[in-house]
Amino acid sequence: MTDRTDGHAEGQGRVYQSQGDQHISEHHHYGGGRPERGGPDSVRRPAVGRPPVVLRDRSEVMERLRASVAAERGGQVYVLYGMGGSGKTAVACALFQEVALQQGRVGLWVNASDRASLRAGMLAVAADRGARDAELLAARNGLRPAADLAWAYLHRSVEPWLLVLDNTDEPEILRDGDWLRTSPRGTVLVTTRRAAARWWPGAELQYIGVLPREDAALVLRDLAPDSGTTEQAARVADRLGRLPLALTLAGGFLSRQVIDPWTMDTYGDRLDGDERVQLIDRGADALSEADPRHLVGLTWQLTLDTFEARRLPEAVALLRLLARFAAEPLPLTLLDHAGIGAVLPRARTETALRALLDQSLSELVDAAGARCVQSHGILLDSVSAATPADLVTILDTTAVRLLDAAVPGVPDAGPHDPRLRLLVPHALALLGHVGEPSAADALAAATRLAVALHRTGDYLSAWETARNAADLARRHLGADHRAVLAARSRAGRALFRLGRYAEAEAALRAVRDAQERLFGAGDPDTADSGYGLQLVLANLGRRDESVALLRDTVAARRSALGPAHPLTLRARAGLLETLPAADVAAEEGGSLLTLPSECERVLGPDHTVTLGARHNHAWALYLLGRFDEADREIRQVVEAYERRFGPVYPVVLAARQLLSRTRAALGHVEEGIALMTDVVERRERGLGPEHPFTVASRRLLDAHRSGGRRP
Repeated sequence: MTDRTDGHAEGQGRVYQSQGDQHISEHHHYGGGRPERGGPDSVRRPAVGRPPVVLRDRSEVMERLRASVAAERGGQVYVLYGMGGSGKTAVACALFQEVALQQGRVGLWVNASDRASLRAGMLAVAADRGARDAELLAARNGLRPAADLAWAYLHRSVEPWLLVLDNTDEPEILRDGDWLRTSPRGTVLVTTRRAAARWWPGAELQYIGVLPREDAALVLRDLAPDSGTTEQAARVADRLGRLPLALTLAGGFLSRQVIDPWTMDTYGDRLDGDERVQLIDRGADALSEADPRHLVGLTWQLTLDTFEARRLPEAVALLRLLARFAAEPLPLTLLDHAGIGAVLPRARTETALRALLDQSLSELVDAAGARCVQSHGILLDSVSAATPADLVTILDTTAVRLLDAAVPGVPDAGPHDPRLRLLVPHALALLGHVGEPSAADALAAATRLAVALHRTGDYLSAWETARNAADLARRHLGADHRAVLAARSRAGRALFRLGRYAEAEAALRAVRDAQERLFGAGDPDTADSGYGLQLVLANLGRRDESVALLRDTVAARRSALGPAHPLTLRARAGLLETLPAADVAAEEGGSLLTLPSECERVLGPDHTVTLGARHNHAWALYLLGRFDEADREIRQVVEAYERRFGPVYPVVLAARQLLSRTRAALGHVEEGIALMTDVVERRERGLGPEHPFTVASRRLLDAHRSGGRRP
């Protein structure tokens, strides 16, 4: 019932457009006969666009609601909350229909999206429960409180009832007039996007999220059973983020194709394009509905408009910034940086995030021991597509700046850190979003992230990150861009650690050739690729090639970076490991054997390069037959490594393998076998039984057991 105070004659029906949404108000006839109960204008019928064919998955919440209504306790308020399109209204509609058809209880449905609709709906409830025309007219004209009238008749109702307050996304309006109350005669069910418990004191809250994969596939199959198999539907559901509204629209689109029907696979392939949201919303064409809540491209715009109206522009700005990242858990620490100030005041970030959480646009999750914020992919796509063009550049540069600050500035070796992996999808998403001005900076951050992952021993993530980042950035930068080649070089280094030697050699050789052609043989990037390539060659048994390339790398780094640079010292330490025993003592005029002392003086005793130099020095001593010295040094290195990295870090296992050699060489064969057995077991678990490192360790263990000293 629409509240009128302008003196229009009785008997007129009115149509109004409410704030943001389009709703047709109920036609109320007074001074004459009332409309028949259950008719097209009645609150006895859910005002929904398209009820689900079958309500999928929500069995647990439905059982709880059924049990409460059936028990006839009354006085209960249940709140279904979740993001737009999650199916809150579908759950309410399913319960409403069950109550009305199976339990004989009165079902009353009110659109509570704005004050006018709420007031009109609740006065219609009063009329349904027996309020007289004079009472309704007085309430409409402000002569008596409308909420009091509605609840008085709800309290007096002879029949038990279920009252649904749908789309209650502005709970403030419920307090204005005290519209939300309880009664022993019935149960109230509220659907809302507002998640904060403070809005719903005394109510029982139930989160409504996306569907499980199997149920999401069934929704598509319910609507378009002839478009594909259940597994094909599941793949499409994954691309839709298993959001009920998106699934309903996709199923509607597929079921209504006539001239050239699409299969599930065809639809799924089209979803990979830049206009994913527009394709999804094409499923609404046949619905003949203007309600933005029924379009994924518009449903969240209602909330963004609300933010603007409430002078919370920073919430909109934050959501636009989040839309530059992936629909995966994003560590909150990434947002707590001064660089965010280019998009919204840093001091208002907390307020903006709370607003997004309250509106169910984002949620807090724990991932890999880090507190994160996460938003749905369709939401982020919708926001990104609707972002004004003049804001894109500043959003891109800010997002890259935040990611850059979250990645270690100088990645160092360390134990596996799963929190680093959280950044990978966001680095790649950024490269998918940004234009040419930010592409090089975004790729540099992604490559540094790959280096950090590599140095924690997560070689697979390092390879995938560097490879995918290079592919994405190539669109804007070209194949010969310095940053693209550096990323491909890093991918080649990770392939080596994964034991894929042939692929690593091909990748690193191709990159190094391009770098030498473009930048010169002495360029630091060329030297980096050469250093990685010589490691591959050494493990392929091509020692002469490896040594020659390593010497070139040392010379290039010494010239470009200086003799005391960590990378120069690391390359020189590589000579201790690679050179034949006869050449170690003579190399660099005999100074190579004093390299650990030089590293300690320049970098400190605990620097990774210093420890690596001592490790390689112990190997050189072992090759020279100085087993006592080698044993003492490698034992100290193992202890230092274990304190810093733990027992399973790759370099720790390499050091323990050398310790097993020195112990066996000194006659402590059983101790050597025990050490080597542990290394083999750990490498089998971490790298797999067929990895070259594992195979080499197993071969050494066999040699220990057979009494050999230096296989």
